[in-house]
Amino acid sequence: MKVKDQVLSVLEQNRGVYISGEALAKELSVSRNSVWKAIRQLQESGHTITAVPNRGYLLSQENNVLSPQSVGQYLTTGPLNLEVYPELSSTNALLRKQAEEGAPEGTVVFAETQTAGKGRLGRSFHSPPGGGVYMSLLLRPRFTAQESLCITTCAAVAVCKAIEKHTGVESQIKWVNDVFCHGKKVCGISTEASLDLESGGLHYAILGIGINVFPGKETIPEDLNDVIGTVLSGPIPGLDLRSILAAEVLNLFLAEYPNLTQKSYFDAYRARSLILGKPIYILRSGTRQEAVALDLEEDFRLRVQLPDGSTESLSSGEVSVRLQPNF
Repeated sequence: MKVKDQVLSVLEQNRGVYISGEALAKELSVSRNSVWKAIRQLQESGHTITAVPNRGYLLSQENNVLSPQSVGQYLTTGPLNLEVYPELSSTNALLRKQAEEGAPEGTVVFAETQTAGKGRLGRSFHSPPGGGVYMSLLLRPRFTAQESLCITTCAAVAVCKAIEKHTGVESQIKWVNDVFCHGKKVCGISTEASLDLESGGLHYAILGIGINVFPGKETIPEDLNDVIGTVLSGPIPGLDLRSILAAEVLNLFLAEYPNLTQKSYFDAYRARSLILGKPIYILRSGTRQEAVALDLEEDFRLRVQLPDGSTESLSSGEVSVRLQPNF
């Protein structure tokens, strides 16, 4: 581990507290000059570190830079290999390349911003810097491609629980993979899988999660403003919320992962449904069909009632809530 990473680990563990350069050098078995150089590198990377003569160095409680150290301190699962990049075209794209090169399960790629983030069905995902959690997790599960929907649905529950626990904000899931707060989409989830043709199982799966925690350094495009939102209107003073949420989502998801196909999280998913009992549109093949969302089946198929009274179970596709006219 580089000296700057070691220094950041100690500062993260003592966030808001001054640590002398001498104490850092002694703990890490490096020179005072090496500590000073590491501090400069961290400051240049955007970390808010105060240096005061005769007191030492302090990592601000308001520091808002994701790092393996900031996320790692909140993890209760592992081992995970965390990588954080200032900018990527897509965390999924980089992790897919690493997966093909043999990266181990548990590799997690984060980006402060994505220039070509993608959601389900190839849609773009707005990823402004400084306000979100954009990450991809590499999995090498031992189940079939048909069971891979469990990855997406379990992740949606993990995101909801993490948001509710650490912000108190109510969250809902729009079948099958979007999380909503305050009536707007705040999180998109996508799962990409590579099929092992010999076994019929998955060679690997990449779970991509993008959460708009609070407004970043770029405003949401005007054409998306009515659809896309953020969990909070701004950071919580003294709380590194992005790192906490990232770690909590991983903790919750990976706690379920060994027994994922048992779907013990089904009731939690269903209870947070945004659409059950509501009139919806089914969007497919360029058409829009009216229906009513009746219920979720055990395999997460959505059972709907069509205008002629017949029912259908959807295994995939896109739906939207159909607003009722006011009388």
